[in-house]
Amino acid sequence: MNPETPDIAAQPAGAPRLRRKDLVGIAELSSEEITLILDTAVAMKEVSSRAIKKVPALRGKTVVNLFFEPSTRTRTSFEIAEKRLSADTLNIAASTSSVVKGETLADTVANIEAMAPDLLVVRHSSSGTCHFLSRICRAGVINAGDGMHEHPTQALLDAFTMRERKGRLAGLKVAIVGDLLHSRVVRSNVQLLTKMGAEVWVCGPPTLVPAGFDRTGARVTYSVEEAVRDADVVMMLRIQLERMLGGFFPSLREYFEVFGMTVERVALARPDVLIMHPGPMNRGVEIASDVADGPYSVILDQVSNGVAVRMAVLYLLAGGAEHETAA
Repeated sequence: MNPETPDIAAQPAGAPRLRRKDLVGIAELSSEEITLILDTAVAMKEVSSRAIKKVPALRGKTVVNLFFEPSTRTRTSFEIAEKRLSADTLNIAASTSSVVKGETLADTVANIEAMAPDLLVVRHSSSGTCHFLSRICRAGVINAGDGMHEHPTQALLDAFTMRERKGRLAGLKVAIVGDLLHSRVVRSNVQLLTKMGAEVWVCGPPTLVPAGFDRTGARVTYSVEEAVRDADVVMMLRIQLERMLGGFFPSLREYFEVFGMTVERVALARPDVLIMHPGPMNRGVEIASDVADGPYSVILDQVSNGVAVRMAVLYLLAGGAEHETAA
């Protein structure tokens, strides 16, 4: 263990923590809280490098993962994070819950709460679900993605990856390209990155750029070349065909020709550019394979860092001292 890395297992009861019981969005977090999460994730990442990847920080705590939408990276990442912190975990999918029998989500959660869990990690297709649950639940609620609204832990792990590689967030030019209309990732990322001083550019077909998106603090362009030019970070977003009820562009082939990330377009960015993607990737649609697998790609780093960041969130919300009342 690096002697300069704090030992999470040995943190005192009065260690720094989030002044809230829930994490349902980035908007509610201050820049100081974001920094606290990212700093804590540094120590958590060190835990994952040990021969025995486990600390007793959440021993005796119970975390229930409620996933009503398909997920590979997020669900696995949360479950690994919980186990590495020694929490007791329970996974519930929509197909195995009483929701399929007609029970309301509120009643399902009320029954789970009767068993006294400490945290609920919730992924749901309806925007605002996690905010609703946070108001009716005694347990802390962590938003693992709600509809087209937010995905706060994804934005945090993206920021952690950028800061780890670049040493900072302030002053970076970050280009986010793709399906902005249906993406909860872009909403969380724009809020976090602008709050931390980055310059954010967003780009996509006019049909996939929400009206008024320029009011978020991001600069909107419909030219990939303009978005990517001199960028420190380029983040590609998946085309979410499952959320599209109409024709938003002529064809996937044409989309790739106009908006796909190719080696030629990457060459417009800074020489040390980072290429990111929250996954799952559609190769040959939003990103070429030689870009996704290229030397500037940190896509797998994002996945790895997701465990550390989610460990940090779980620890800061449920570990050690009692929650302080939000100011």
